[in-house]
Amino acid sequence: MLTDSTLVFIALGAIFAFSFYAVLVAGQLSLGQAGFASIAAFSSAALVPDPDLIGDLPALLIAIVIGMTLGALAAVLLGLPTMRLRGVFLAIATLGFAEAVRILVLNQSWTGGANGMQVPKILTPGVAWVILILVAYWFWRMGPSRYGRALAAIREDELAARAMGVDVGRHRLAAFVTAGAVAGLYGVLWAFYVRLIAPEDFNFAAAIDGLVTAVVGGSTLFIGPLLGSGFQTLVPELQRAVGIEAGWVRPFLSGILLLLVILFLPGGLASLIPRRTRMPAAEAAGETAPAQRRHPERGAEIVRLAGVSKDYGGVHAVRGVDLEISSGDVIGLIGPNGAGKTTLVNLITGLIPASSGRVIVLGVEAGRTPVHKIAAAGVSRTFQHSKLFGRLSALENVLVGTHLAVRSTFLRRLFWLPSARRDERQALRIAADCLTRVGLADRAAARASALSYGDQRRLEIARALASDPTLLVLDEPAAGMNHVEAQALAELITSLARDGLTILLIEHNVGMVLQTCDRIVVLDFGEVLATGTPAEIAGNPEVIEAYLGSADDTADPVPTDPAGGS
Repeated sequence: MLTDSTLVFIALGAIFAFSFYAVLVAGQLSLGQAGFASIAAFSSAALVPDPDLIGDLPALLIAIVIGMTLGALAAVLLGLPTMRLRGVFLAIATLGFAEAVRILVLNQSWTGGANGMQVPKILTPGVAWVILILVAYWFWRMGPSRYGRALAAIREDELAARAMGVDVGRHRLAAFVTAGAVAGLYGVLWAFYVRLIAPEDFNFAAAIDGLVTAVVGGSTLFIGPLLGSGFQTLVPELQRAVGIEAGWVRPFLSGILLLLVILFLPGGLASLIPRRTRMPAAEAAGETAPAQRRHPERGAEIVRLAGVSKDYGGVHAVRGVDLEISSGDVIGLIGPNGAGKTTLVNLITGLIPASSGRVIVLGVEAGRTPVHKIAAAGVSRTFQHSKLFGRLSALENVLVGTHLAVRSTFLRRLFWLPSARRDERQALRIAADCLTRVGLADRAAARASALSYGDQRRLEIARALASDPTLLVLDEPAAGMNHVEAQALAELITSLARDGLTILLIEHNVGMVLQTCDRIVVLDFGEVLATGTPAEIAGNPEVIEAYLGSADDTADPVPTDPAGGS
């Protein structure tokens, strides 16, 4: 039978694990939560009025406000200089912060130093579990929101998330601040339950214990921290129940379980719970369709490159390129491997800055503007090597693509506002329409990583379409497709062009380029070799010699050349 103390420690362990979950869902590995908890615990214990004067619950609520505020502020101060760090470097930096806090607290007289600080015990099991439920509710409502999808996209592939219009820096900092606030909450609850708090309560071992709890429970579903905490807390109880007194059993089992999870269950225990993927129901009566972006009039300038060059040391990937793309154009970009095609596209979409020259896209100067703002201006793209969010379903991938097409819903979801449900239904309809358009409606629930290569390429196009772009950049979309799939893709591109979309297509499948494009630009060694209509390019002797080959090589309208590097 579970005792009151066991129930409280399960709740406290889960809350602490949620502070790690808050950043793990965004792909961050932070160990600073012990420092945030320590600041909150000692500060709230020192600042809260005597519970005998104002009552236990008011005192606890005041302590929670103080602790969560200080935890969030400490996270902002730590997050601003460290958010550019990734992986182990972020872990080391945040661990250094937590250790600095521990040393500082250890050497302060008001904290009691190594002897610790006496704190009244005012936390009850009921209150602890109510608070845990509120924290779990926060993350439950966050998951399916636009904000939650953005964090999941950042975790899976940061570059693809940027290209979908996600402000990665802002979302990472928001996740970090949430982690600080939740860690501060844990610190307060710990302080007002254990009676005596000491700096060693928030040391490196405590941070690792919280991280292990979150990882074992799983970072792909909000229930993960609770599952992990239940396991971590109940192991000693089971150990005592069977008469094993050795103190090494719990850390040994925790270590073994962590190893097994990393090897065989990367998503943690929560990944055993199937994810529900729901397609939208029939359109509600009277509900308006999603607003569409107003595209420039046909013929208006979309892209202008003036003397653009990109150098990598002594390698000139792109040299002196001048190019204009107008609204409604379907431009093909072809050339041999290493000609600079993908480099040119990366310049246009803002992923890399030009070494010289200017790139103006939809009135925004690429290279000097963050990628997510280029996307917000109306640019969407696929990548030469597919950048899908592998652990998300096909529908969830395309929902990330709607990031710029719908409003933020998280805060409204917390209060179950009807407008949030309307916006989520709109996002679902957009995603479903895009999946249907590329022929993947029946694969909506499949994980992206489980799709065939051809389906993955089509899914990436659906995700790009979901943002309702003005300029759609397709980087070798037919790579890996057979003749039938490539023909279907050519027909899709033609239909998108009829809808008024401006398309820039990089493709080694020359027949498809000749079939679908209004104008073709040929690159060779980073320079524009030729530009013209498909007929002009197909008959250009220089292009034939450099790239196309003999007339026989281009007779088939949709050949199945393998993809090559650019």
